[in-house]
Amino acid sequence: MSADDQHIGLAEDLATRSDDELVALFVARPDLAAPPPQGSGVLGQRALSAASITLAGEDLDVLAVAVLEQIIALATPTTGARAVSPVAATAVVKALGRRADRTDVLERIDMLHRRALLWGGPKRLMIGAHTPSALPWKARQLTGPLAGRSVDDIRGLLDSVDESQSELLGTLSRGPALGRTRDAADDADPARPIPRLIALGLLARVDEQTVELPPMVGQLLRGEAPIRADDLRRPTPTAANSRFSSADVEAAAGGEAIELLRHTTAVLRVLGATPAAILRSGALGVRELRRVAKAAELDVRRLGLIVELLSHARLIDAGLPDPPPSGDTGEQYFAPTGSADAWLHQGPDRQWSVLVSAWLDMPRRPWQIGTPDRDGTAQAALSAELFDAYAPAQRRIVLETLALAGPARAWDVAGLCEVLVWSYPRQMRRLTHRVVSETLREAREVGLVAHGCVTAVGRAALAPDRPADEATLVAAMHKALPEPVDHFLTQADLTLMVPGPMTPELAEQVELVAELESGGAASVYRITEASVRRALDTGRSSSELITMLTTHSRTPIPQSLTYLIEDVARRHGRLRVGVASSFVRCEDPATLAAVLRSDVAGRLALRALAPTVAVAHAEVRDVIEALRDAGFAPAGEDSSGTLVDLREVGSRVGASRRSRQAPTRRSAPTEDQLHKVISRLRAGDRAGRAASGGADGRPVRATDGGESATALIQLALRADRRLLVGYVDGNGSASNHVLFPKALNAGQLLAEESGGDGAGPGERRQFWLHRMTSVELLDP
Repeated sequence: MSADDQHIGLAEDLATRSDDELVALFVARPDLAAPPPQGSGVLGQRALSAASITLAGEDLDVLAVAVLEQIIALATPTTGARAVSPVAATAVVKALGRRADRTDVLERIDMLHRRALLWGGPKRLMIGAHTPSALPWKARQLTGPLAGRSVDDIRGLLDSVDESQSELLGTLSRGPALGRTRDAADDADPARPIPRLIALGLLARVDEQTVELPPMVGQLLRGEAPIRADDLRRPTPTAANSRFSSADVEAAAGGEAIELLRHTTAVLRVLGATPAAILRSGALGVRELRRVAKAAELDVRRLGLIVELLSHARLIDAGLPDPPPSGDTGEQYFAPTGSADAWLHQGPDRQWSVLVSAWLDMPRRPWQIGTPDRDGTAQAALSAELFDAYAPAQRRIVLETLALAGPARAWDVAGLCEVLVWSYPRQMRRLTHRVVSETLREAREVGLVAHGCVTAVGRAALAPDRPADEATLVAAMHKALPEPVDHFLTQADLTLMVPGPMTPELAEQVELVAELESGGAASVYRITEASVRRALDTGRSSSELITMLTTHSRTPIPQSLTYLIEDVARRHGRLRVGVASSFVRCEDPATLAAVLRSDVAGRLALRALAPTVAVAHAEVRDVIEALRDAGFAPAGEDSSGTLVDLREVGSRVGASRRSRQAPTRRSAPTEDQLHKVISRLRAGDRAGRAASGGADGRPVRATDGGESATALIQLALRADRRLLVGYVDGNGSASNHVLFPKALNAGQLLAEESGGDGAGPGERRQFWLHRMTSVELLDP
């Protein structure tokens, strides 16, 4: 069968398919729908191209690959011959024998037919010349010499080779599986290493100059679980015996989320207070990463993940911070963006959703931070070397496969790798044990996996319509998170024990009056003189602070805490610092006189203007900090005498580094869009049939939208005849339409498009004359 015959055969098969079957084809092979094909002939030709077939083979599992290999082998019995012979489905089932179940084989044949990799009936299955492009390897590995060999048999073959042969196999296992050689020909010296390996089945001959290492052999040499050539059925890993229930899994995920949010908030505050210097390469250096990790009390690996999440979510970026850090040299720094403030004021479920979405869509590999690159240099956080466009798809593959184990059921990493390689043999060199284990670790840290199981939040995040239904994900997160508490337990050692995540209102008040001492599911905050003074700086009074503690505490307030607050409040604000550059004001002349006699007066260059007023050239914050270090308790005020909040907000940068954004993903076409594509395809088929079924004489035809086309349209209106119109739409896409003209005015043709094989009209549309490329009068 020639290439033209193959094209015609597939086109005829596609033309007989229903709209629902074509929708399923376009969903499985979206490249066939863009741009919309102008008829079944164009669709068939596109489906037979090598590039499209290669894409169609991306997600074929091992059994589907074996079925396709077997069909190719039966259709091309002679090496190198074209696929010319039809194959019966029963022959494929018989050839695979006991290695696969009959129902599974027939199911794979039906799937390959739905994806237009096969066509014809069960007794005459046909393939195209480029169908081998769908295979993950060049040679036929599952129907070749190793077919039916067990793993132990292959190990025995490997043990039987000599040192030179073993070295050759090891080289191919570490690099590309294909190798060029002069010893691959049939007439090569059988005593040489390569012909001997080919005879043993440890190498497969692709052509006279190319050999390929079978995937099973390469996996064994790399210490990986191999694809089984003797059993093509899907592996069934034993679920790990778990003492954890579904509730335990969800609770653990909620706890991980709380820790992630707490650590992320800490990193934002550290970077806001002291932005991190950027390397010349645009990355975050190891020294700065360690400094931030120490300040945020995190380990470097955990911080690397958080920094990458923040960068992808546009919560931190590189730029010129405002205000600049101390000792600023005019260079760029990594600091929070304005979006970080909005994120900090969101609820925990919304915050979690932002971080989870960033991890799933991030085209980078945070777990590689610190690992050596090709030159032996440790890879830095936020560096270009960590970019991997396949990373988001790989994360989804790993989690979706683990989710097949079922709710609250776990597979170990080895079992998961075995299922992954069977399901995606084309990706077996990517889905290594380390990649899978590191992906699961990151998924656990962002709360999508807990106790080795995919959580309810993870399943919601992996839903195909997640971007369009974000509310479902947020609702799942809200359910998984512990219920916020609005109370705490005040203890005699001046600490507050909070038994869970706090409501946003309570968190703001507690973090104002106390310092975090230990975080977790239950946090401990300590009230100190400095923390009380910080609260008083915002304008709170001692009575307001005591009332807040009394209202929210489930235990009595110890008298020592009341004394501490009242004592700090009594001394607080007796000195007032304002802007002159700054001034010091005090109602008590004796207190101001004590300040002027102290050493701090000389450092600040304080000068008395009156018994109760002094001025300084230093900034307000510097004056306040110097006076507090000297043992005084000043408070800041504005020009009206009102106390001002002097807490550090932190530096901010604008999110301007567009190069760090993920590449825009093309969304899958909707069902309505696919039906429009199919409608256009049907119109092209009708136009082709109408053109080929015309009168015996030459057709009446105009080749543009000018006067001749107008005259032809008017003739069709008077004679009630159909028209075959070539048309170019506003996007420049050409198409043909069989039309029943209804009216012609203002440069537009109003017509009904033929709705089927008969002459019946269909959808009414408008066509601009200046966009018509041809008009042909059809028979009545």
